[in-house]
Amino acid sequence: MAQNVPPLARLIEQFERLPGIGRKSAQRLAYHILNMTAEEAKSFAENIVFAHENIKHCKICCDLTDKEICSVCSNDSRDKSIICVVEDSKDVAAIERTHEFSGLYHVLHGVISPMNNIGPGDIKIKELIERLGDDDIKEIIMATNPTVEGEATAMYISRLIKPMGLTVSRLAYGVPVGSDLEYADEVTLSRAIEGRKEI
Repeated sequence: MAQNVPPLARLIEQFERLPGIGRKSAQRLAYHILNMTAEEAKSFAENIVFAHENIKHCKICCDLTDKEICSVCSNDSRDKSIICVVEDSKDVAAIERTHEFSGLYHVLHGVISPMNNIGPGDIKIKELIERLGDDDIKEIIMATNPTVEGEATAMYISRLIKPMGLTVSRLAYGVPVGSDLEYADEVTLSRAIEGRKEI
């Protein structure tokens, strides 16, 4: 049916491009959009465009924000001596839900993955190294996902940082190997943060 209605087919195709959305889910989302009033559909589309135009990277930690500096970096009560390095912004949200970590973050926006032609220059490693000239920073927690790429990225960054005399730790393996931080529950993440080890 959707194949006979080109605008519907295009809408389904767009939803299928989203991560974790298969053909049936894309169809359900497309039909849901079509059941909205014109005003609701317009508001939905405008919010997507608004978010895309107004959300940028924090100039300090590279997390997503609508300001120059994100709410974590601008919060004076955060422990400025510890930086937790994560793959993406979803990981910051996951760790913040635990209420166990009071330091700062650095978001890499990816991991080193030669198979996908992603090298160290393609993620925010240079920006992290530039931050480490601050004398307040004492420890870097590598909180990349426990995947082959996440481990390789953590080891690569730790080798760059070690000569600077900083402590480099890794999340303890309360987080299952092969999983993503965003899907870990708060208790597992809390234990992983508390049990971190120096690399």
